[in-house]
Amino acid sequence: MTVHFLLLYSMTVLVASIIPGPSMLLALTHGMQYGARRTIASAMGNVLVTLIQAAVSIAGLGAILLASETVFQLVKWAGAAYLVCMGIGIMRSSAMGAVPTDLPGAGRDDASLGKMFLQAALVTAGNPKAIVFFTAVFPQFIDPHASFLIQFCVLMGAGALIAFSCFMLYAAGGQQIVAIFSRSAVGKYFNKIVGASFVASGIGLAASNK
Repeated sequence: MTVHFLLLYSMTVLVASIIPGPSMLLALTHGMQYGARRTIASAMGNVLVTLIQAAVSIAGLGAILLASETVFQLVKWAGAAYLVCMGIGIMRSSAMGAVPTDLPGAGRDDASLGKMFLQAALVTAGNPKAIVFFTAVFPQFIDPHASFLIQFCVLMGAGALIAFSCFMLYAAGGQQIVAIFSRSAVGKYFNKIVGASFVASGIGLAASNK
């Protein structure tokens, strides 16, 4: 694999990762609720599932997902339902920065790192399009005449670093946002805005075509 191909691959994954979606919205929310430092736990959950999705696509299971409409739809609807439930729970919380405790992986400002990790993992796993993306992208950057194992490690490592960086970038932004708005009149409506965004994201995921 040449440096040119690695840079092209990295730019492709960066663009796909940085675009606002359920995982980046969660990163922003956790950054607001817990601060960027604690959100590292959430980022690790996101990265772990992203690596699993990439490995699944390389193993050829992505093709099965593409071919099986039923499996794809089940995963997509489960992820959409989780996002909607999480959004409704956040909308029901009254103060900015507070989060409901009746959701899987959710808590208040003292939420355990394990719960934050789990919530990020569930949100990431609920988007089967990531597997479809990797299934389409990986073959474009694999040299059949070079060591597959080395290329696999390089592509996975670069993808993990990019996913972690994008997640933490949103988390840092969320921390800054809450510092700006928590003392203003907008603060009391912020949870409703964030919660509505999760609901909209879930509905959008469920309504999207394959």
